[in-house]
Amino acid sequence: QVQLVESGGGSVQAGGSLRLSCAASGFSYSNKCMAWFRQAPGKEREGVGTIWTGSGTTYYIDSVKGRFTISQDNARNTVYLQMDSLTPEDTAEYYCAAAPFCPRPLVARSFRYWGQGTQVTVSS
Repeated sequence: QVQLVESGGGSVQAGGSLRLSCAASGFSYSNKCMAWFRQAPGKEREGVGTIWTGSGTTYYIDSVKGRFTISQDNARNTVYLQMDSLTPEDTAEYYCAAAPFCPRPLVARSFRYWGQGTQVTVSS
Protein backbone atom coordinates (compact mmCIF):
# COMPACT_ATOMS: atom_id res chain seq x y z
CA GLN A 1 0.00 0.00 0.00
CA VAL A 2 1.01 3.63 -0.35
CA GLN A 3 3.32 4.78 2.41
CA LEU A 4 4.91 8.16 3.04
CA VAL A 5 7.23 8.15 6.02
CA GLU A 6 8.63 11.43 7.29
CA SER A 7 11.65 11.77 9.52
CA GLY A 8 14.07 14.41 10.69
CA GLY A 9 11.94 16.66 12.85
CA GLY A 10 13.11 18.01 16.16
CA SER A 11 13.80 21.10 18.19
CA VAL A 12 16.13 23.86 17.12
CA GLN A 13 16.86 27.43 18.07
CA ALA A 14 15.91 30.33 15.85
CA GLY A 15 18.35 30.71 13.01
CA GLY A 16 19.08 27.02 12.94
CA SER A 17 18.47 24.37 10.31
CA LEU A 18 16.72 21.03 9.98
CA ARG A 19 16.34 18.59 7.11
CA LEU A 20 13.21 16.52 6.81
CA SER A 21 12.95 13.37 4.73
CA CYS A 22 9.96 11.65 3.20
CA ALA A 23 10.40 8.10 1.94
CA ALA A 24 7.71 7.04 -0.51
CA SER A 25 6.67 3.49 -1.34
CA GLY A 26 3.72 1.56 -2.73
CA PHE A 27 3.22 3.67 -5.85
CA SER A 28 5.10 4.76 -8.93
CA TYR A 29 7.28 7.66 -7.85
CA SER A 30 7.90 8.96 -11.35
CA ASN A 31 5.97 12.00 -12.61
CA LYS A 32 4.20 12.74 -9.37
CA CYS A 33 3.77 15.86 -7.28
CA MET A 34 5.37 15.53 -3.88
CA ALA A 35 4.51 18.29 -1.45
CA TRP A 36 5.36 19.47 2.01
CA PHE A 37 2.66 20.90 4.24
CA ARG A 38 2.71 22.14 7.79
CA GLN A 39 0.11 22.66 10.47
CA ALA A 40 0.55 24.72 13.60
CA PRO A 41 -1.80 24.29 16.57
CA GLY A 42 -5.12 25.99 15.92
CA LYS A 43 -4.27 26.77 12.31
CA GLU A 44 -5.17 25.27 8.97
CA ARG A 45 -2.80 22.97 7.15
CA GLU A 46 -0.58 25.13 4.94
CA GLY A 47 1.24 24.09 1.79
CA VAL A 48 4.95 24.90 1.97
CA GLY A 49 6.13 23.76 -1.44
CA THR A 50 6.18 21.09 -4.07
CA ILE A 51 8.51 19.16 -6.34
CA TRP A 52 7.52 17.50 -9.59
CA THR A 53 9.41 14.22 -9.46
CA GLY A 54 9.75 13.98 -13.23
CA SER A 55 11.71 17.19 -13.74
CA GLY A 56 12.66 18.27 -10.24
CA THR A 57 10.82 21.56 -10.71
CA THR A 58 10.07 23.14 -7.37
CA TYR A 59 7.61 25.67 -6.02
CA TYR A 60 7.54 27.47 -2.68
CA ILE A 61 5.21 29.75 -0.84
CA ASP A 62 6.52 33.26 -0.37
CA SER A 63 7.16 32.95 3.36
CA VAL A 64 9.76 30.20 2.90
CA LYS A 65 11.40 31.25 -0.38
CA GLY A 66 15.14 31.57 0.06
CA ARG A 67 15.05 29.63 3.34
CA PHE A 68 13.57 26.24 2.45
CA THR A 69 14.72 23.92 -0.32
CA ILE A 70 12.93 20.84 -1.60
CA SER A 71 15.02 18.18 -3.30
CA GLN A 72 14.77 14.52 -4.13
CA ASP A 73 16.71 11.32 -4.51
CA ASN A 74 14.93 9.43 -7.27
CA ALA A 75 16.93 6.26 -6.62
CA ARG A 76 15.58 6.20 -3.06
CA ASN A 77 12.08 7.56 -3.83
CA THR A 78 12.78 10.14 -1.18
CA VAL A 79 11.97 13.82 -0.97
CA TYR A 80 13.78 16.23 1.33
CA LEU A 81 12.90 19.57 2.89
CA GLN A 82 15.98 21.53 3.91
CA MET A 83 14.95 24.31 6.27
CA ASP A 84 17.41 27.08 7.04
CA SER A 85 17.12 30.33 8.99
CA LEU A 86 14.27 28.88 10.98
CA THR A 87 12.04 31.16 13.04
CA PRO A 88 9.51 30.37 15.78
CA GLU A 89 6.79 30.96 13.17
CA ASP A 90 8.00 27.80 11.40
CA THR A 91 7.00 25.68 14.40
CA ALA A 92 4.47 23.10 13.21
CA GLU A 93 3.81 19.49 12.39
CA TYR A 94 5.26 18.91 8.92
CA TYR A 95 3.70 16.46 6.50
CA CYS A 96 4.62 15.18 3.08
CA ALA A 97 1.93 14.35 0.58
CA ALA A 98 1.63 12.92 -2.93
CA ALA A 99 -0.68 13.69 -5.83
CA PRO A 100 -0.77 13.00 -9.56
CA PHE A 101 -0.33 16.69 -10.35
CA CYS A 102 0.76 19.86 -8.56
CA PRO A 103 -2.29 21.96 -7.79
CA ARG A 104 -2.38 25.73 -7.76
CA PRO A 105 -3.21 27.02 -5.30
CA LEU A 106 -1.42 24.50 -3.13
CA VAL A 107 -4.24 23.09 -1.00
CA ALA A 108 -4.42 20.00 1.13
CA ARG A 109 -7.66 18.73 -0.36
CA SER A 110 -5.88 18.04 -3.66
CA PHE A 111 -3.63 15.42 -2.05
CA ARG A 112 -4.84 11.90 -1.41
CA TYR A 113 -1.77 10.38 0.21
CA TRP A 114 -0.20 11.68 3.40
CA GLY A 115 2.56 10.82 5.79
CA GLN A 116 2.12 10.68 9.54
CA GLY A 117 3.89 13.97 10.17
CA THR A 118 7.00 15.05 12.03
CA GLN A 119 7.17 17.82 14.59
CA VAL A 120 9.41 20.85 14.12
CA THR A 121 9.82 23.20 17.07
CA VAL A 122 11.81 26.41 16.79
CA SER A 123 12.59 28.29 19.99
CA SER A 124 13.53 31.95 20.22
